[in-house]
Amino acid sequence: MHVLFKSLVAGALLIGSGTVLAQDKSDRSPQAKLERALEGRVAGKPVDCLLQRDIRSTEIIDKTAILYRTRDNKLYVNTPRSGASMLNWGMILVTDTRTPQLCSINTVRLIDSASRIDRGFVGLGKFVPYTKAGDS
Repeated sequence: MHVLFKSLVAGALLIGSGTVLAQDKSDRSPQAKLERALEGRVAGKPVDCLLQRDIRSTEIIDKTAILYRTRDNKLYVNTPRSGASMLNWGMILVTDTRTPQLCSINTVRLIDSASRIDRGFVGLGKFVPYTKAGDS
């Protein structure tokens, strides 16, 4: 009886840990990462272009989007119209524009940061601005 009880407890612990592991995995999903980045922010009207001088940093959300942080504390989410499945953390984004703007008609090359091998490109979509609630 004692062995049966231990087996039941061990089984319950394994099932419980499986639930925690599944929950942890979903918390690390690209969608969850994007939601965390945008938490407390409100979406604005999509725009076609950003001034490159205003972009402070970029962040890739795996297989989903590119986050652009600007000097005015806005986040712009760009969901590429093509090639989003190629986006992976650790990629280097290479833009080649002839103007001071990065626009939805541009493409961005993806370079593997470890091997420096060209991994393809994404065709940018519109940039959706997100501001902190209460900011204008």
